[in-house]
Amino acid sequence: MLPEGRALRPISVQGRVHDQSGKAIPAARITLKSGSGFLYSGQSGAEGLFRFPDESLPKHPPVPLVPGSYTIAVEIDGLPQALLSELPLAAGEFVVLDVLLPIPAALQNDVGPAGVAGLRTAPLPPATSRSNYPGVASTAPEPSPVDLPPETIPPGSANFQTQADRWWISMPEWRRYATQPDVPYVKARWYDPFNRNRFKGDYPIFGQQWFLNFTGESITSAEVRRLNLPSGASGAGGNNFPFFGRGEQSFSSQTFRFSFDLFHGDTSFRPVDWRIRFTPEFNLNFLQTRERGLVNVDVRKGVNRFDEYVGLQEAFVEAKLRDLSPNYDFVSVRAGIQQFNSDFRGFLFSEEQPGIRFFGTLRSNRINYNAAWFYFLEKNTNSGLNTFEKRDQQVYVANVYFQDFFRKGFTNEFSFHYNRDDPSIHFDDNGFLVRPAPIGLVVGDGVLPHGIRAYYLGWTSNGHVGRLNVSHAFYQALGHDTLNPIAGRRVDINAQMAALELSVDKDWIRFRTSFLYSSGDGNNRSGASRTDGTARGFDTIVDNTHFAGSDFSFFNHEGLRLTGAGVNLVGPGSFLPSLRSSKEEGQANFVNPGIWLWNLGADFDLTPKLKAFVNGNYLRFDRTEPIEIVLFQRPIHHAIGTDLGIGAEYRPPLSENIVIRAGFSSLIPGRGLEDIFTGKTPFAGFASVKFQF
Repeated sequence: MLPEGRALRPISVQGRVHDQSGKAIPAARITLKSGSGFLYSGQSGAEGLFRFPDESLPKHPPVPLVPGSYTIAVEIDGLPQALLSELPLAAGEFVVLDVLLPIPAALQNDVGPAGVAGLRTAPLPPATSRSNYPGVASTAPEPSPVDLPPETIPPGSANFQTQADRWWISMPEWRRYATQPDVPYVKARWYDPFNRNRFKGDYPIFGQQWFLNFTGESITSAEVRRLNLPSGASGAGGNNFPFFGRGEQSFSSQTFRFSFDLFHGDTSFRPVDWRIRFTPEFNLNFLQTRERGLVNVDVRKGVNRFDEYVGLQEAFVEAKLRDLSPNYDFVSVRAGIQQFNSDFRGFLFSEEQPGIRFFGTLRSNRINYNAAWFYFLEKNTNSGLNTFEKRDQQVYVANVYFQDFFRKGFTNEFSFHYNRDDPSIHFDDNGFLVRPAPIGLVVGDGVLPHGIRAYYLGWTSNGHVGRLNVSHAFYQALGHDTLNPIAGRRVDINAQMAALELSVDKDWIRFRTSFLYSSGDGNNRSGASRTDGTARGFDTIVDNTHFAGSDFSFFNHEGLRLTGAGVNLVGPGSFLPSLRSSKEEGQANFVNPGIWLWNLGADFDLTPKLKAFVNGNYLRFDRTEPIEIVLFQRPIHHAIGTDLGIGAEYRPPLSENIVIRAGFSSLIPGRGLEDIFTGKTPFAGFASVKFQF
């Protein structure tokens, strides 16, 4: 008896039709009739198999078999029927029939898709196997598959056509929709990046394994902003109007980037064997201000500046050294100018510089690793592109990523960085001294350059733990600076940075909260007796931070320059108030105020194409003594202010080929920012359009 509430499975009749040698007989018509004339019919398949009921049979009625007595017959055109006149079927019964149809030796070769020509049939034997659900022993065992003779496999030429070049097989004609006659078999067009295209790596460019992937980008951006800037004339004090100018600026930029990626490999997941990439970038930019002395050190240059520059952002060769496992684990080497981002959010080192990098995977791509050395080029000041002038700075990086660390979907990275920045003197393209920074002790018997040896131990993560999205970073900086200009002496480095972002997705909204801390230095007054010789303010190598609002945070996107000091309070693309002359052309400074940041924000997927962002940050200095030294001003309070921003991103084709971004942000000043500048609220609005092929 079945357990209560458990229904019998439907009645099923299955079987196989074969000859005396065990060879399957296809295309035999099989009918199943009940006493009331109820009819099922079908054909045996290529292996002689049949089944009732079978939804795949076109003549099969859409009703199940019912208990009763049935007649089953096998029929081939022009020959007598093979008949089993009585086949009782009970509820839930499963019956297996073995149908033997002897074939004369003279007709053995006449078996084909249509059946057997001239077949002489014999009466159908009784069912050789019967069983009831859920499992009663069969009255006769089914033949074991190993006892059956092997099927004769036709030669490959009967089923396959040899093609010398499989990449250029023409697509069949298709006209399903009148307005889209080529869907789904879209024909290749050289100007179409969404479908098969020789210039996007879909076909070999030559041979069978050499491919070219061309990517062209056009980025047009415009920005208006109001900052606290000097007027270019002397003033009596910080709140005197002549000291600060109007601060309005507009900036526009047009960038063209072309990447040519030639690689040798195949279309599987196997890493490429060879790669050569070449990426030039061309930039035009225009800055309009209201104050002199901003666009150039020479005030005679006026208040506007137009500049253009062509830089080489990628130029490298790559070779796979060895396959390490059947699961595509590998080790490769890349040499030349290349992109590198050392962590998930760009907190420490994100650059395009010449170098040599060994990289690969282990344990079926669960472990990723890098070992790299970079030798820096100078940057063009107004575009940020590479020049061909060498800079005396080297960076060594070793990191390893563990996927599914602690929890599935949670990736962790452990890293070591060494920044070796040798002493040098450098003026930027606008004539300003940026190395060493023009603050504190920089002049003795001439300009006094200094060198930095900084070591970073890092632990970062990105992923999710259950529904909670988690991203964090922690860095410990050690080393020394041979002559810090604010401290006026050699200092040892001991500084920390920590960041954490938690978010959760609720339908079409992601709610975010973030925290950032970088240690500040409060005990390195130049010429003071109270100094421990340790620089405790954290600074990076070259950061490009995507955190706590990114573009939609005024403090991160714009940067702020200390009035009359020649250094930035914070540089664009960073949250750290490091007091550097330039993030890219200057040197790291570990005597700085540090910061505390608390963030709340949300991302809204309004439609599949349109996303909106809201962001709010509250910022405070960790220590203010370094700013007091630089500005010769006391006291300076800790509150920086409240940073508010909104924005939107629109992607019309649901891809990265067209992306439109716009946003507005402002920084409501706290007491500390009012001490440094004024109570005027700075703000900025931007818009950008990216086209990509």
